[in-house]
Amino acid sequence: MSGDGLSGFPLEWAQDVVRVALLEDLGPDGVDVTTRATIPADQRRVAEVVARAPGVVAGVPVIDLVLAAVAETVGRDVADVDVAVEVLVEDGGRVERGDVIARLSGPTQMILVAERTMLNILSRLSGVATHTRRWADALEGTGTMVLDTRKTTPGLRWLEKYAVRCGGGTNKRMGLYDVAMIKDNHKLAAGSVAAAYDLVRQRFPDVTVQVEVTTPAEAQEAYDAGARFIMCDNMSVEVLGETVALLRAAGEPVEIEATGGMTLDVARDYALTGVDFISVGGLTHSSPIVDIALDLV
Repeated sequence: MSGDGLSGFPLEWAQDVVRVALLEDLGPDGVDVTTRATIPADQRRVAEVVARAPGVVAGVPVIDLVLAAVAETVGRDVADVDVAVEVLVEDGGRVERGDVIARLSGPTQMILVAERTMLNILSRLSGVATHTRRWADALEGTGTMVLDTRKTTPGLRWLEKYAVRCGGGTNKRMGLYDVAMIKDNHKLAAGSVAAAYDLVRQRFPDVTVQVEVTTPAEAQEAYDAGARFIMCDNMSVEVLGETVALLRAAGEPVEIEATGGMTLDVARDYALTGVDFISVGGLTHSSPIVDIALDLV
């Protein structure tokens, strides 16, 4: 898991996302027909990226990436492709309605061609960060951290998980390759928790293994098999408390996660059972965007 704050902006993934998003918007010929027709190629303006709603900002580096990609795509038709970007709110910063996140100065055509792509990504990532911040705030002081999951938008996983960090959350595994997670179907296919754990250990001895359980007895079985990261799925607060007490008394240190159907109104109750983590798929699959606009001034 990664809890390294705002480090590690996924530059290469962001560049790929920007490239595809611009292709969607400009088509194979790279043309914004409205801007090309209405804006003189030599016109220069100042524009502001403005929050239309309160939230936590994530994705500001994308502004420069979009402008660079637009320069490559439509630069042949614009005499000047240089757009200066002044960032006023960095990733992880909170904004209120009306706050200016960044100020752009340069060719109007460049700014308007880039507008929707940069706003789509910035609004989406800021929505994830804002949602995550609500969870982080709700868990403050409990010692429990909020985790994301693999329930991400296809193609946006690295960016969305970066946004989770911007909001004060922690990344769990990035994919199927970096952490083994034994869940119900794996247990059924292997025959038992212990059998599944042993098979993973034999094939991938160096990989971190996490085991999902649904009862205290199953948690004990996972611990006895060697698991030291145990995910307690869809347990009531009372059963979770019993499971945490059982695992804490087992001897060796164990990391415990509560998962499944978590909501903000019960988050603190679950945290106070003593779990290390609460995982929330909704951080990435159900976060509404933060409304962010671009205004010429």
